Amino acid sequence: MIGFFCNHVYKIMLATLTLHLRIPLCTSLKEKRGRIKPFMSRLHREFNVSVAEMDLHDKWEEAIIVCAMVGNDHAFLQSALQTVAKWAEANWRDGDVWDTKIEMVY
Repeated sequence: MIGFFCNHVYKIMLATLTLHLRIPLCTSLKEKRGRIKPFMSRLHREFNVSVAEMDLHDKWEEAIIVCAMVGNDHAFLQSALQTVAKWAEANWRDGDVWDTKIEMVY
């Protein structure tokens, strides 16, 4: 993606981190929301990333969370999202992080 501003050309990249979370012993969607929302808020607060639950909305014991960042440096975005992934794996106390995936869109 290329942006224009004041006759300058900027290369803009979107980086996403997908987290597949397991939430054992969760018995309702309300309970799932109660566990995921504070985690998503903390990710946003700690790392200034956009965060949303993107899939598995109807499953009580699983969630797909996506974090997104925009920038112009591939290495920085990759490193920043790797840091977020490591933090998530260490701090998701309500279950397990089953999978992580970082993707770049140019």
